[in-house]
Amino acid sequence: MNPDRLPSRPPARRRPPVLRLGPVALPVGPRSLLWCALTLAAVAGAAVATLALGDLGISPARIPAVVAGAGEGTEAFVFDRLRGPRLAVALGAGAALGLSGALFQSVTRNPLGSPDVIGLGAGAGAGAAFVALVLPGTVPVPLGALAGAFLAMLVVYTATGTGLRHPGRLIVAGIGVAAMAQAFTHFVVSVMARDQAGVLSAYINGSLNARSWEHAAIVWAAVSAAVPLLLYLSGPVAVNEMGDELADALGAAAGRTRTLAVVLSVLLSAAAVAVAGPIAFVALTAPQIARRLSGAPGPNLALSALVGALLLVAADLAVQHLPIGEGLPVGIFTLAFGGVYLGYLLVREWRKGVL
Repeated sequence: MNPDRLPSRPPARRRPPVLRLGPVALPVGPRSLLWCALTLAAVAGAAVATLALGDLGISPARIPAVVAGAGEGTEAFVFDRLRGPRLAVALGAGAALGLSGALFQSVTRNPLGSPDVIGLGAGAGAGAAFVALVLPGTVPVPLGALAGAFLAMLVVYTATGTGLRHPGRLIVAGIGVAAMAQAFTHFVVSVMARDQAGVLSAYINGSLNARSWEHAAIVWAAVSAAVPLLLYLSGPVAVNEMGDELADALGAAAGRTRTLAVVLSVLLSAAAVAVAGPIAFVALTAPQIARRLSGAPGPNLALSALVGALLLVAADLAVQHLPIGEGLPVGIFTLAFGGVYLGYLLVREWRKGVL
């Protein structure tokens, strides 16, 4: 046989780089790394703008020293009391919502899913309304919001009849719970005194006003505590996207993975709700944007967290410095952006013939 006629061996496919963290091996694509770096740079730029813009802004050249604790006088006051905690809460809450939405969308295999869909945000608003009306001054409004979010989750868990294992039932039950919670919230706002309703209305739309370092510590503690679980779940969650049967065959335990991922998603979203109120659409849009930027399957957790942080910091910048946003809760801007993005997504899917 002529050796020149032997069939050539197909070129070996290059395996993507792998990041190893102890027993966890995470595939890392060059495109994902590039977009993570670019998004991180954008987050840093938005953070500098948050601290530097406006009448009380800190000079960009002085920001590193002020952050390190060497600020004096007005600089220290602005950073410690006004803008530093607000920025830290925006970054932490945005990252928590981005991670929450990425997990939820991945395990439910629903690109339009988020913790808001299962009534968590609406339940938080109802809990805040109940506390403000029935227990004014006795129970903090954020604690009421957190209790409302977990109660909504409990009702959804019970109403499905199968816990968190059936994505379709989970979303249908969540829509019903969200509708009831929103009806209760609107009822409370309509019967409360005008000054109380104003404060409550700002909170239930999501607000970063009057945040403190304690609020920042809460959300960042939740994000930090979630990191080991996120690393553990990243592989099984990615496999879970291929379907329950294949996930079970590969040892990913689809039902258990979905339950753990949804619970972790709810906890991250609840932490964001506790410090900033139910901010809409960040958990929905951040994972979608991250997936389109990276072009990679799976939850894209790191990029989703960065995009979520960027969205919330950018929305807060708009609230503080655009004339149209003066005095508005930051959730109004994320709601507007999310509505536009959702419209774009629906048109795009319709043109592709998916809808």
